[in-house]
Amino acid sequence: MSTAVTALTASGRLRIVVALARRGLNEVLRVPGASIPGVLAPTIFLLGISSVFGAAAKLPGFTADDFKTFVVPVGMLQGAAFAGAATGVNLARDIERGWFDRLLLVPAPRLTLLAGLVSSGALRSLLPSVVVFAAGLALGVHFPGVLGTLLAFLLVMGLSTCLACYATTLALHFRTQQAAPLMQMGGFIAVLFTPAYAPADLLAGWMHAIAVVNPVTYVLQGVRQGFVGPVTWSGTWPALAAIAAMLVVLAALAARGMRQTGR
Repeated sequence: MSTAVTALTASGRLRIVVALARRGLNEVLRVPGASIPGVLAPTIFLLGISSVFGAAAKLPGFTADDFKTFVVPVGMLQGAAFAGAATGVNLARDIERGWFDRLLLVPAPRLTLLAGLVSSGALRSLLPSVVVFAAGLALGVHFPGVLGTLLAFLLVMGLSTCLACYATTLALHFRTQQAAPLMQMGGFIAVLFTPAYAPADLLAGWMHAIAVVNPVTYVLQGVRQGFVGPVTWSGTWPALAAIAAMLVVLAALAARGMRQTGR
């Protein structure tokens, strides 16, 4: 087995990653109902929060003229959180059914298998984020421009990859779909404790303190560019650095879980 793994070429590993990512995406077509909550929840939340708190944009110090424009990036990141959690839930289901044990027999490094699993989450995050984005435009949200749009979706996919690694770690540890609430809660809390619904300067003391140290804050600020203000490098590199730092830590934990599985 070790010889086969060593002999596997880069193109062979890439084909495995693509096959696993395609398998994850096929679920959207074969079981579309499973994707509905992750699409509807952030969209409905966007509509509801905009209707109830739309006048918040009139507060002194609010950094956007339109509240809907301010919160659309939050809905997009919530979609990324749902997609990342779904990756872990699907893996836990495969573990319960024994399919994952057969996957481990594939003569490929565990990191290759992990890359295939989490990449499906990154691609799946495009579905809810596109729906939220389209709903926002339909409501009159400011169009962020081509560069702002591309950057927003890139950061959404990056955050979804990080949260897919987090959910994968939990799935490998608990090996049951009953851990799904923990997988979903991590992403929800990470997005919630940011300047999601008000600028950082308007947050209460303890919420401001948490938002400052929360790396997802910088991701949100990166996505929010174009929607609220111009796209700048000074607003982009902290978001990219935050995703890179989270990915290093969470991917390492997921890789450790992959290596320990089946021993």
